[in-house]
Amino acid sequence: MSKKETVSTFLGAVIQNDPATMRELANDNYIQHNPFIPTGLEPFIQMLPVLQENGTTAENIRMFRDGNYVFMHNIWRNAKPFGADEMVSFDIIRLDDNGKVAEHWDAMTPFVNETANGRTQTDGPVESTDLDKTEENKALAKSLVEDILMGKNPDKITDYISSEHYHQHNPDIKDGLAGITETVEYLMAQNNMFRYTKIHKVLGEGNFVLTISEGQWNGTTNAFYDLFRMENGKAVEHWDVIQPVPTEGLANDNGMFGF
Repeated sequence: MSKKETVSTFLGAVIQNDPATMRELANDNYIQHNPFIPTGLEPFIQMLPVLQENGTTAENIRMFRDGNYVFMHNIWRNAKPFGADEMVSFDIIRLDDNGKVAEHWDAMTPFVNETANGRTQTDGPVESTDLDKTEENKALAKSLVEDILMGKNPDKITDYISSEHYHQHNPDIKDGLAGITETVEYLMAQNNMFRYTKIHKVLGEGNFVLTISEGQWNGTTNAFYDLFRMENGKAVEHWDVIQPVPTEGLANDNGMFGF
């Protein structure tokens, strides 16, 4: 199987409570970065009946690969074990050099029915293009986060984000540069502006790039997962998941980052 096929089959086995397939595809010392799931394959398998009892299902919306990493945009339904009836997540699986599932990271947020931009948290294009521009687009996304979201050169926003069309999927932000400006002004007035402090990983496939960052917001440390779609050297679409990094009730001590 290809790396994407391996990850898709593994995700299906999780939902179907199929330990045999999981053991075939993953390492015994499967490293878990979801803070509420124990690390190791067998402890993870022991939690699966909870998902079946709740009828939890997963729908993969997008799947991309960067080397040994496969990154996904998913919708989880009947997902009360994860915090809400319907959740949106970014999931990252690292496969080892033998093609076995070795490590998992994710961030999750509740699905929002009514959004400021009229879009959903997951709709939009799903197939990557411009595969020859992967590294160029990854560099662009990294610089965007550094200059705009980390505040090094915020005046350069039009160098990175299209002023002609910018489709926004954060449920609280309107489309376009105007939507970003309005949100920043509101957060500043509330003395609650988010602050990105570190980029932990940048993954890309063609015109899609996912950045995983750490920062402060609402008085807590957060994991910021930002997926950008690039076109002609600028970001034209954005999806994200923001999850506070928990400090209590942890099932492992691997942390949400550790790439």
